[in-house]
Amino acid sequence: MQAYQRLLKYVSFRTPSDENSTSVPSSACQFELAQYLENEMRELNLSDIILDDKCYLYAKLPATKGHENAPAIGFIAHMDTVSDYCNHDITPVITHNYNGEMLSLPAGITLDPDVFPHLRNLKGRTLITSDGSTILGADDKAGIAEILTLIEYLQSNDIPHGTICVAFTPDEEIGMGAEHFNIEQFGAKYAYTIDGDTEGEIQYENFNACKADFDIKGFNVHPGSAKDTMINASLVAMEINNSLPSMETPRGTENYEGFYHLISMSGDVSEAHLNYIVRDHDKNSFEARKATLRLIEKNLNDKWGNGTVTLTIKDQYKNMSEIIQSCMNLIDNAKKACEQAGVPPLILPIRGGTDGCQLSFKGLPCPNLGTGGHAYHGPYEHITAEAMDMTVTMLIKLVGTFI
Repeated sequence: MQAYQRLLKYVSFRTPSDENSTSVPSSACQFELAQYLENEMRELNLSDIILDDKCYLYAKLPATKGHENAPAIGFIAHMDTVSDYCNHDITPVITHNYNGEMLSLPAGITLDPDVFPHLRNLKGRTLITSDGSTILGADDKAGIAEILTLIEYLQSNDIPHGTICVAFTPDEEIGMGAEHFNIEQFGAKYAYTIDGDTEGEIQYENFNACKADFDIKGFNVHPGSAKDTMINASLVAMEINNSLPSMETPRGTENYEGFYHLISMSGDVSEAHLNYIVRDHDKNSFEARKATLRLIEKNLNDKWGNGTVTLTIKDQYKNMSEIIQSCMNLIDNAKKACEQAGVPPLILPIRGGTDGCQLSFKGLPCPNLGTGGHAYHGPYEHITAEAMDMTVTMLIKLVGTFI
């Protein structure tokens, strides 16, 4: 079975995680896909299959004869999707022999090469999208499909390999995918998350990340008698945002450049709230960004009175390059595998985070590899069957580099 055929089945399971939930997993629907995958693993005769009560699914493909002493290598993907554009069933649309030009989807949106220039390079391929009213779910069901297609190929073709450990996780999209991951149960010395974009991507540098929430208390009196008395919380909130560098936002930055991202705001005269995420690859620059936020808090409290502005910063994850630098063979092997598969290696920073960055700091070095997908987290999401096939071929070659 080709990887894209598996993907088409997996996306029929809607699995949005829920940031507001306190349960694990955050949405019960993730178990439906996990149980389906558990059955598929049994059909593939994997061993040590465990689906635990938190929706983590583990399995192993034992080493072939003579390769039992090779290092155990792991492959990880996540079962959940974002909740945005996922409020009804997903209808995949397959465009055979895509012409590389503008493509109208049934729901009325258009994939435009002027917006997504890489589309021109997909000419002649089998393009897979949703109907334009939902996400597709290739993030990260493409990774799941590629891992299980790898397993099937190794078995069917008697390819030599060491022990291969597989895990599919819940709640990656809300930053909780590694929270309850059982590294001992998983059993690998090293692993790769298959959760990137373009085929051939090799990523081991991600953002340092934190949340930053400002709570502003105003002083509300009748506007007719507010002279030197009123403190308008919403206007103070605007001061906070205007104190930040205007171009250091996601829209104005790329590659290794960090940013402040205002993700939500609310308020009136009496109180207001600003919620940011802060990102930077460089550790020192990241700390400087947090210091900037603290200085804004101090200056506005000096101006408007103590207690007007309260800043809460919560660290989320760190740059896994700190860990991967000591085991660069993982990156070298991935580059070699790409070259053997005829896929240009693309070593790029992750402008986000993965389960792998958290797992790396828990003792499981875990770079990230591309799946072939593009435009994740929205209705423009797409992938090609050929990119998925190339990723599987690359993974086959990667397995061979460890024996």
